Amino acid sequence: MATNMQGKTVLISGATNGIGKQSALDLAKMGAQVVIIGRNKAKTEETLREIQTGSGNKDVHALIADLSSMAEVRRVAADFRKQFSRLDVLLNNAGGVFASRQETVDGYEMTFALNHLSYFLLTNLLLDMVKASAPSRIVNVSSDAQSAASINFDDLQSKQSYGMGGFRAYGQSKLMNVMFTYELARRLAGTGVTVNALHPGVVNTGFGRNNKGLMNVAMNVLSLFTMKSEDGAKTSVYLASSPEVEGVTGKYFDKCKAKKSTAPSYDEAAQKRLWDVSEQLTGIAAPAAV
Repeated sequence: MATNMQGKTVLISGATNGIGKQSALDLAKMGAQVVIIGRNKAKTEETLREIQTGSGNKDVHALIADLSSMAEVRRVAADFRKQFSRLDVLLNNAGGVFASRQETVDGYEMTFALNHLSYFLLTNLLLDMVKASAPSRIVNVSSDAQSAASINFDDLQSKQSYGMGGFRAYGQSKLMNVMFTYELARRLAGTGVTVNALHPGVVNTGFGRNNKGLMNVAMNVLSLFTMKSEDGAKTSVYLASSPEVEGVTGKYFDKCKAKKSTAPSYDEAAQKRLWDVSEQLTGIAAPAAV
């Protein structure tokens, strides 16, 4: 916790519980100006007060958005731009797993939209601010669920096979996080912006508790074997703040160490294809490769 983040502005999505909340608290303790994004207004405001009190840092702010909606992602990005002049660290942390297939207001499968498209769109909408704040960092929270996943480009919306109580769609989305990271790192070469992905560990949070039935039972059982949020947030905070990873980009981290991600994640043609599809679905013009 000795790292000094004074003068740095950090934006964290999905920061009202679990590792997102803990990351916000830890970075606020380091002196950063922290902005959290939450879906529920009352819960987000309560979290904001807790972080301000727990960190002794009043320079913590909140924005409200349902990041499964592409219009909401656009609105919250615009809100951030109006209120803040720089962005030193973008920590894409929001995510979920859903026992049954659901669709968003845009008609996209919920896991795909929340876990991948929100990362892609929010990052691209704020990329000029991140570049202008360089040296700066983008940190994408993935999961080792990516290690057993593959991407079916003919069924990105999981209409043909949702599978395994939502875990197939979840694993696919986490693989997308890693592939997005690698493609973005190449595009940002030479800009002073680094981008890395991470596995936080299996953490005892509210993750997955939005589901009922067997999914909720499974999450309760799993919680007996999981780590605390304080430990789960360590790699996110490390990548967001540590001088040790200054200039390190295009890597996948676990326990604050770089390691190999699954073999399919290194397929550059698939990374480019995912980027192009994401660009089409979010309606955004991606920056040209450097």
